[in-house]
Amino acid sequence: MARIIGGIATSHTPTIGFALDAKKQEDPVWKPIFEGYKPVQQWLADRKPDVLLYIFNDHITSFFLDHYSHFALGIGEEYAPADEGGGPRKLPPFQGDPKLAAHIAAGLVADEFDLSYFQGKDLDHGVFSPLSLLLPHETSWPCRIVPFQCGVLNPPIPTPLRFYKLGLALRKAILSYPEDIKVAIVGTGGLSHQVHGERCGFNNTPWDMEFIERLEKDPEGLTKITIAEYATLGGMEGAEVVMWLMMRAALSKKVTKTHQTYYLPSMTPIASVIFENASDEPLDEPVEAYRKRMTEQYDGLEKLSGTYPYTIERSVKAFRLNRFLHELIHPEFRKAFLADPAPLYEQHKLTQEERDLVTKRDWRGMMHYGVIFFLLEKLGAVVGTTNLHIYAAMRGQSLEDFQKTRNAQVLYSVAGTDEGKTDWDKKPARA
Repeated sequence: MARIIGGIATSHTPTIGFALDAKKQEDPVWKPIFEGYKPVQQWLADRKPDVLLYIFNDHITSFFLDHYSHFALGIGEEYAPADEGGGPRKLPPFQGDPKLAAHIAAGLVADEFDLSYFQGKDLDHGVFSPLSLLLPHETSWPCRIVPFQCGVLNPPIPTPLRFYKLGLALRKAILSYPEDIKVAIVGTGGLSHQVHGERCGFNNTPWDMEFIERLEKDPEGLTKITIAEYATLGGMEGAEVVMWLMMRAALSKKVTKTHQTYYLPSMTPIASVIFENASDEPLDEPVEAYRKRMTEQYDGLEKLSGTYPYTIERSVKAFRLNRFLHELIHPEFRKAFLADPAPLYEQHKLTQEERDLVTKRDWRGMMHYGVIFFLLEKLGAVVGTTNLHIYAAMRGQSLEDFQKTRNAQVLYSVAGTDEGKTDWDKKPARA
């Protein structure tokens, strides 16, 4: 089964990535950053984790305020560096681990944690700033990543206790994963800093030292501190250290701190800590019972013929095609699609199979492939067909035969005001 080989806590300030990209290794002001991370680099090189479970917060880059989740689990196949205003950094994309992510999702939901899932999003300095210094990456990264985005910037946010309990649940989910892989838990953010308002520039090194000490020896005690108290002691943005607390909870009750460094050149301390497990507590329920509980809400669905639950696995498999079809909500994309879809197919890197499914309006084939129905009905609206035509096609029936199974022979679609999209609505419905 999977093993958790230890935990890393690290700042994720963009200062780290800037220093690396600007080749500041020998500059006396910047050199302590590089020196401080050398033990973490060596630890990762020696331990060789297969996967990093990476806890971070986005900085209103890929997770905007129009939909801001508390806990968002990355389930995708690949994550590239985000453009934060000056172009993305020249780094290769990180490979994800959708299978492990799906297992973690099942475990956390079974333990009553409400998650959102993401894929196809580029990740900002919260991920790539420290990792670009910690791991070799000339052409690719040496391990996979399961990113876990925490919405800490838009109060009310979850309590420190909730972050801690989520870390405990993460530990259980990972340790129950049946494959023999090594997982390192990385908690990022902090330490004391504030980057907005008249209080910007606030730091509190004594509190930072106390927090690290308590994180090692009394993490549960840190759950009793309120967000306001964290902000008072460590700055408003410094309250993101709850993500370090989440990492710590995913480790054993007793840990050994094998490394600690701290350097405060400007606005944010650049700190790193390594914890290794020093005890071996059993899970609070047998693994088989836990795995059974993960799936009990869905056991039996496989017996329903013609039914395809839109699982994480299906979502990942057909993500590229679903994203393409989702673009049809934009008028200019619809116009270009109807004029000539070929350039759009190329732009979105659709496979030949995916192109054929769309071009042939193979509604049943797209559904089998993994397209969610609510994107089929959008495509239907764009090309001027009805939901009923799509339903009939999915059943392998003619529209006439399908309508015989309905109480009323009506037609409808989700088309709005685009001209000609409801021309089929010319005859009165038949009861």
